[in-house]
Amino acid sequence: MKCYRRCTAWSAALIALSCSPSLSASPETSEAVWTISPAITSNYVFRGVELAKTCFQPWVDYTSGSLSLGLWTSFALEDRVSGDTDPEIDLYGSYTYTVGGGSIDLVPGFYLYTYPDAETGNGNYSVTFEPSLAAVFTAGGIQFTPKVYYDFMLRGATFEISAAIAIPLESLGTELDFSVSAGTFKWTDVSNDTSPSVKNWGDYWTAGVAIPIQVTSRSKVTLAGLYSEGRNNFYKQGELPKVANDAAHGVTSVTLSYAISL
Repeated sequence: MKCYRRCTAWSAALIALSCSPSLSASPETSEAVWTISPAITSNYVFRGVELAKTCFQPWVDYTSGSLSLGLWTSFALEDRVSGDTDPEIDLYGSYTYTVGGGSIDLVPGFYLYTYPDAETGNGNYSVTFEPSLAAVFTAGGIQFTPKVYYDFMLRGATFEISAAIAIPLESLGTELDFSVSAGTFKWTDVSNDTSPSVKNWGDYWTAGVAIPIQVTSRSKVTLAGLYSEGRNNFYKQGELPKVANDAAHGVTSVTLSYAISL
């Protein structure tokens, strides 16, 4: 049975952990800012599923006030499967609305996932579209982000909640960014042009820590570690028995990124 592969983004403190762009609250500034970030990660993990080993994942982001737009990419340097869904080139966007007297942000957004080398005849999608809606609020110094996604091609939803906190390291002039997240998903059509359709569902959780090091006023290097675990992940086609996804397991990854704002 064909596995469906792709990536997603981080919440506020997960920026360095997965080195992919976020649809969380944007900084309140009228200044337009471009951010460019090459990054390399030891493992490519999406919602508890290990997709590849070492990957190069550069991205570029444009932010102006509450608007954020960007392009995120991933190129497998190890375990690349010819004709599969690598490389990946994703367009994303979000807009932040502050409500409740400033106590909460609502963030509608979207991801447009594209796979230039995908062989659609083998069950791969060349394009999928996944809008999302997040709420961002802080309680007890911890930022919480419940979020829902819906993929129109895979025909299914993902529900996720994350929490993040930054611990200052004043003597070192930096901080430790801790984050955890947990989610569940169910898609009803994960294999392109297949009858009967193939379902995929599962649960996942992550825990990570990152340390950013300011290089200049507009650039920084970030070293991060992330543990991700997928559970109860199965495929099922028609009346056939369900099949466990053996790529859903516990994975520890290390990511190094460099970001510069223009």
